[in-house]
Amino acid sequence: MLNRRSLLLATLAAAPAMAQVPPRRSADPGIAFPEAGRRAWADTIPQLRIGISGGENEADRLGRYEPYRRLLEETFQIPVRLFPAADFAGIGQAFAAGRIEMAQMGAANYAGTWMDTNGGIEALVAAEADDGTLGYVAVMVVRADSGITDLAGMRGRSLAWADPASTSGYFAPRAALRAARIPTEPGAYFSRTGFAGGHEQAVVAVLQRQYDAACTWASGQGDPAQGYSRGALRAMVEKGMLDMRDLRVIWHSDPIPTGPIACRADLPEAFKEDMRRLLLALPKTHPAIYEGIERGGGAGFRTVTHADYALVVQLRQDEAAERRRRR
Repeated sequence: MLNRRSLLLATLAAAPAMAQVPPRRSADPGIAFPEAGRRAWADTIPQLRIGISGGENEADRLGRYEPYRRLLEETFQIPVRLFPAADFAGIGQAFAAGRIEMAQMGAANYAGTWMDTNGGIEALVAAEADDGTLGYVAVMVVRADSGITDLAGMRGRSLAWADPASTSGYFAPRAALRAARIPTEPGAYFSRTGFAGGHEQAVVAVLQRQYDAACTWASGQGDPAQGYSRGALRAMVEKGMLDMRDLRVIWHSDPIPTGPIACRADLPEAFKEDMRRLLLALPKTHPAIYEGIERGGGAGFRTVTHADYALVVQLRQDEAAERRRRR
């Protein structure tokens, strides 16, 4: 029987929802978009501040989120501001400092922020994959002309992590490599490793031959030649930044729980419910806005709780313990 650690490190499988109340889904019948109007909770939240994680250039992030910002402002009749963070950790720091109310986060970033704030954030919804599952995969990519076809070919080569707070771009591949007994310390197996500053930047670093390989995320579904159905690769293909014929995927993880849209835990319950309702209805009522913030398709959103990320919290705790052992 697999114990908790072997399940986490060897499979990184998405944990089933453990909430007593069954999750609600965008695909459910009768999901209604909130009626427009100022809410009583606006006395507590006079301005809604939305954090946007790093991973692509700031202008593209703001452009994708602007229709979403306007919709929130028009629906709840309060000012809504966007706060792009330089990296994933910036979102956690903004939550801890009370500078934002809500943000879309990777699973590891959510877990780390939840730990750092002593449970100060709450998961609201997460995006479902095209088949309705709550997961995605980490992938390792190399240049197609590199001659590298698998992890064995990466011995003595350089590897770019996307971001130190990224699940797919750091924590999940490191855990999987450790489970395969491949050391991740620079010089032990890889010639060097480093952080590229985001998913898009990591892929660009490979294309420009600054690194031999990079880790990023993909849905794991759809046409690989188009960058799969969703993810960093698909977004770059759609922006004309990438031709998948220039890359080769040499490894992918097992499913990782999709990161949530989360808010501060101390906010009014009525606010949280309004946000859940808006997001659940968004794919049907405003599909272009949904696709903009999700960078592609998918099956919509599903309500989630902290229990859905218990394995990812353990992953963060294991990583912290590993760092302490190396000191």
